[in-house]
Amino acid sequence: MSKVNDIYILAAKQISVQPPLTDEWMDAPVSYGKPYVRSIDPDYKLYFEPNAARRLGKILKRALVTSRQVTAAIGDAKLDAIVTATGLGCIENTELFLDTLARKGEMEAMLKPTHFMHSTHNTIGSLIAIDVRCHGYNSTYAHKATSFECALTDVFVQLESNRIQTALVGAHDEMTPTHFTMLKRTGYLGHAVNGFSGEVALSMMLATTPKESTLCRLRGVEVEYCPNDEALRQMLNRLLQRAQCSWEEIDNVMVGVSGQQANDQIYAGICPALFPGKKLLRYKHLFGESYTASGLGIYAAAVCLSQQRIPAHLFVDRESGEQRGVKHILLYNQLEGKNHSFILLSACGK
Repeated sequence: MSKVNDIYILAAKQISVQPPLTDEWMDAPVSYGKPYVRSIDPDYKLYFEPNAARRLGKILKRALVTSRQVTAAIGDAKLDAIVTATGLGCIENTELFLDTLARKGEMEAMLKPTHFMHSTHNTIGSLIAIDVRCHGYNSTYAHKATSFECALTDVFVQLESNRIQTALVGAHDEMTPTHFTMLKRTGYLGHAVNGFSGEVALSMMLATTPKESTLCRLRGVEVEYCPNDEALRQMLNRLLQRAQCSWEEIDNVMVGVSGQQANDQIYAGICPALFPGKKLLRYKHLFGESYTASGLGIYAAAVCLSQQRIPAHLFVDRESGEQRGVKHILLYNQLEGKNHSFILLSACGK
């Protein structure tokens, strides 16, 4: 039987509604008082030639920049796999293509091919592979709010079973004004008291061999559809047992409360019984709500473990102060009470 590997998050970079490509949000988070917010983009002139920049939509530029930043973490090591998670894919290019077709009445022969070519979900992973010259395994997951968990599960299994040694995992979603209006009409977004919609561009490097700058360890992932209370407990116990981590060792639990009443009521009903005595952390008040927002939750927890501190503004209980000496953070996310996931991260050496 092959050896079961330890799995490490070597590096992670984000472009979101917080300052891009940095961890400044730990000490100086940007706050928003409106329901619709777009990402803060870096200066793409530093990363692309003008001709290349014009051909690429925002989501593709964000994906390429974050992936370039992260692949530098493995140096000359071979990148074995690229796995991408996205709920919407390249929605902006899709809208441009359909708008030209529907509103301007142009014939198919007159449509710009670039918008069509860059409109599919797997365009993101394909362009990253070309850019970083990775010819290995490449897959895209588009499963609404569990997209990132599914992608992470895929990579976790392959790393743990020695099929690969390195993998680039990404979460990429954009929120256009048109799509936000649609989601607002359906009640999914735009009605939260303290929440807002956001965008995601996150790249993480996972590997079986740590580096000096490694953020943390990935101990396990569990995803299940429509579990009852007992099944949720079994999921949690299975994760902890597999990771050889006791419940008492968990420092905090990070949850996906967003300010959206229907979403937060589910957490309010589950968390007190499932996580007794544990302080809850949050992340969507900083990064917003999106289909792959959970990727930013994992990123936030990984940075906390790397820096060995949790800033006060991450606690659901706003009276809590900064916490230091963090060893294990459990992440719990759910969508509409149906799709539930647990992810366990630990500080290196723990």
